[in-house]
Amino acid sequence: MTIDLNCDLGEGAGRDAELMPWVTTANIACGAHAGDEATMRATLRLARRHGVAVGAHPGFADPAEFGRRELPVTSREAAELVRAQVGALRRLAAEEGIGIGHVKLHGALYNQVARDPELAGAVHDVVREAGVPALVVPAASVQEEVSRARGGLRVVPEVFADRAYRADGSLAPRALPGAVIADESIAVAQVLRLALEGRVRAVTGEDIVLRGETVCVHGDGSRAEIFARLLREALAAAGVEVRAFVR
Repeated sequence: MTIDLNCDLGEGAGRDAELMPWVTTANIACGAHAGDEATMRATLRLARRHGVAVGAHPGFADPAEFGRRELPVTSREAAELVRAQVGALRRLAAEEGIGIGHVKLHGALYNQVARDPELAGAVHDVVREAGVPALVVPAASVQEEVSRARGGLRVVPEVFADRAYRADGSLAPRALPGAVIADESIAVAQVLRLALEGRVRAVTGEDIVLRGETVCVHGDGSRAEIFARLLREALAAAGVEVRAFVR
């Protein structure tokens, strides 16, 4: 049994060097919601040093809200956001001799595309056209369904270590009490159950099926690197191999 641990990095949280040894995949901010050429290049080099797979992490160009505010966006606009940001990271990665293995959307763009079939189709197509082999999508989402139907990419369903879920398999909105799991022991137990059983307990008490190939570890917490280490240790103790989905 295997699973990937991914982390959104290059976002200015200042913990990338501490986190990188504990994750297997890095999603690198591409200069819109966070980051710039200097941070992208530094994160690429750090990932190479630790043997961590890298991908692009495009979002809304809304740094004041860290890309977490939902904005009106057409399919064409969503595709252009992804095209431009993936292109920016790929140019720097090529200069560093590093391949970009996947795309994972950020924040509000991630959530909006997850539930809108037109946006999902546009994003899928632009990632495929860019020649990036894999697309990370929310597990059990409209986006996963659309991307699997379209084909031509490896579709990697994602689950979250420190976020609560609703009964339909979607993430509980951050504004709801308990949507972000602060207790590390509860978050670790959630990840173990997701990895071993493909199930999670919803905020309303239902036991739901949710199967993911990669687990997101948020990199902006004050103990993010400690939590990532605890996850690695718990997964290893449970007999789950942690490795990148694209190698």
